[in-house]
Amino acid sequence: MSLFSRKTDSDTATDGATAAGPGLPHLTGDYTVDPTHSEVGFSVRHAMVTKVRGQFAEYEGALHLDGSDPAKSTAEVRIKVASIDTNQEQRDGHLRTGDFFDAENHPEITFRSTSAEYLGDDSYRLSGDLTIKGTSKPVSIDFIFNGTATDPYGNQRVGFEGSTVIDRTDWGLSYNAALETGGVLIGEKVTLTFDISAIKAA
Repeated sequence: MSLFSRKTDSDTATDGATAAGPGLPHLTGDYTVDPTHSEVGFSVRHAMVTKVRGQFAEYEGALHLDGSDPAKSTAEVRIKVASIDTNQEQRDGHLRTGDFFDAENHPEITFRSTSAEYLGDDSYRLSGDLTIKGTSKPVSIDFIFNGTATDPYGNQRVGFEGSTVIDRTDWGLSYNAALETGGVLIGEKVTLTFDISAIKAA
């Protein structure tokens, strides 16, 4: 995979999916996130009454899964900040400035796992360091394992969906504006969402 690839859709083949959990050694191996069938998104409260949703179109990720001992699994994701897309060009341009992500000086957001935990059924918790705008903070992300399948090209895929809520001001993203009716324009709590399809290395 190239350093960054353009995300084009979010369809993933899951026919014949297999349940997850310890005791599945066939899942063990290294995987590459497929950005053409994955999505890294976010949502934040706007003007106190609705939510703005967006995504990052360019990113890469690598997973090591241990099907016998999930605690030995690891993950790393690198996101190109300039690829932010909230479906409004002017807003996206503002988000790239120093008021928010400062894409010129901090072109990447990264996540590197430090621990993984099996929670039961198809649920997992991945903890690690999230670095935004040069600041690293620990976060935990809860994931649901959606299964594994072989696609029409012979690739073995695994799928996960996860989310977590962070306070953007912890990473220096503190820009805001007061509303005449009270409150602020942009919420501090941001929900990060991950819909991941990853391909096992041959």
